[in-house]
Amino acid sequence: MTSKVGLVYSDEYLKHDTGEHPENSKRLVAILSLLKEKKVLKDLTLINPRKADLKEIEYIHSPSYIQKVGEICRRGGGFLDSDTPVSKDSFEVALLAAGGVFSAIDRVVANLDSAFCLIRPPGHHARKSAGMGFCIFNNVALGARYAQRRHNLKRVLIVDWDVHHGNGTQEAFWHDPSVLYFSIHRYPHYPGTGRIEEVGEGEGRGYTVNVPLPAGCGDSDYIYIFKETLFPCALEFKPDITFVSAGFDAHRADPLGGMDLTSPGYGALTSLVRKPSKRIVSCLEGGYSLLALSESVLEHLYSLASHLEGRIDYEPPKKGVEEIVEKVKEIHSKYWNLG
Repeated sequence: MTSKVGLVYSDEYLKHDTGEHPENSKRLVAILSLLKEKKVLKDLTLINPRKADLKEIEYIHSPSYIQKVGEICRRGGGFLDSDTPVSKDSFEVALLAAGGVFSAIDRVVANLDSAFCLIRPPGHHARKSAGMGFCIFNNVALGARYAQRRHNLKRVLIVDWDVHHGNGTQEAFWHDPSVLYFSIHRYPHYPGTGRIEEVGEGEGRGYTVNVPLPAGCGDSDYIYIFKETLFPCALEFKPDITFVSAGFDAHRADPLGGMDLTSPGYGALTSLVRKPSKRIVSCLEGGYSLLALSESVLEHLYSLASHLEGRIDYEPPKKGVEEIVEKVKEIHSKYWNLG
């Protein structure tokens, strides 16, 4: 590894007890096991997370919602919605997940090139006043606000490649031109948001870029889309910091995704995100095949460290993908120079 890459992790993240739910502690255990097997940990800078304080969580979430989550957990646990269980320790673990992102930002600003936050619970579905889709607090959205408020990093790019659209993140920055939110996701699919026509409102119009895809899209499709849409937007936007909502559930082996990405494909996507970015903080979101998840994270870290483009044999995009890209360009050409 050549670049200075940080890794946020704590065994405390395993205490968010969801039983046999797809988002469970085995995910982090599997990732760590492979990183140890491949002797990658010695090349990473371990970052100890801190807990976010409640005022920091209010950067994105309402006080009443924060209080509600705390009360449910203090009673021993329950459900925020039908998909989102919490246990007695989940509130404190969620604070540590958000705070882990803050710790990563501090280190990237100080002396690292990038950092991967091996954290849970995930966050990109969490809305201002509601947890949903396995998510409690919106880690990446909170990180964006923290970077702006604590480090005066004015322009924030968020790249969300989870197979599900990050409705909570989109909502948080819907009117905000200081945050460019780019999401590539399967559609129609949970949570039902993320149409091309969803572009933001008011001063934020054009700063939400959605690329909804049919099932079955793979490496070449994603790489083509990144090069044709994300890359020109990011170069023009000139982010001071980039966040990745790094869900790995678009992998062909994922039981919930229905897409066709490979583990090396995630390495290639990482290199494309890295090019226009001075600093990058990546946060684990979805990914529910333990083997595919751990191998994809490994490729992600290799790419963060080496800046190599990845081991991919490029093919033309699938039929229909070019049409989707042209529609994205048509809608966003009034905001960005998409060629």
